[in-house]
Amino acid sequence: MVGKRKSTTVRKQQIIEAARKLIIKKGSEHLTVRRIAKEVNITEAAIYRHFKSKSQILSFLMTHISESMLREIDRKPSEGSSSLEAIEEVLRHHVSEIEQKRGMSFQVIAEILSLGNKKLNAEVYESINRYLDRLSALFSAAEKSGDVRKNLDVDASALLCFGAIQGLVNVWALSNYRFDVTEKYASLWNVLRLALAKR
Repeated sequence: MVGKRKSTTVRKQQIIEAARKLIIKKGSEHLTVRRIAKEVNITEAAIYRHFKSKSQILSFLMTHISESMLREIDRKPSEGSSSLEAIEEVLRHHVSEIEQKRGMSFQVIAEILSLGNKKLNAEVYESINRYLDRLSALFSAAEKSGDVRKNLDVDASALLCFGAIQGLVNVWALSNYRFDVTEKYASLWNVLRLALAKR
C-alpha cells in the first residue's frame, strides 16, 4: 500500500533517511530509486517529484553528512583540553559516528565518484575542502598555543588526519567490519600525535 501524501520537506527527509539506511544495511552499490521507494512505501514516480535523480539524492545526503561533520568541528572542546587534545576529540567523535553508521560518509563519496558526475564530484570536493579548512584552523590554533611543532604545515596536517581516517575506514569496511575501528583509531592517533606534537 502506497504511503499517504506528505509535505515536501517531510517527504524529502524520509527519502534521505531511507537512502542512509539502505547504504548502512546493504552498501552504496545497492542504492537504487526503486529500493528507496520501497523503503519509504511510495512509488518511484513520487521519488522523482522530490528529486530529479539518484545523483540528487546523494547530493542532499552528502550535504547532511558534511553539515554534521562541520558542526562537530565547531563544537566546544572539553574543559581544560589542550588544542591538540581538542583536535583528537573531534577526530575521535568522527570515527565514532563513522562506526555507528558503518562508514556511510565514505561509502557515499565512493558511490558519487563511481557515477562520474562532474557537478556532483565538485560538490563533494567543496564539502571536503570546507572540512579540511576547519581542521587546518584547529591546527593553526594548536601551533599558536605551542601544542604542536613550530612551523607545522597545517594544511598538510589536516589532510594527513583526513587521509588516515579514510584509509582506516576503507580497511575496516573491506574486512567486513571485523575489528573495533575506534580501538584502531586510538593506535593511529598515537602515531599521528608523535609526528605533530611539540618536541
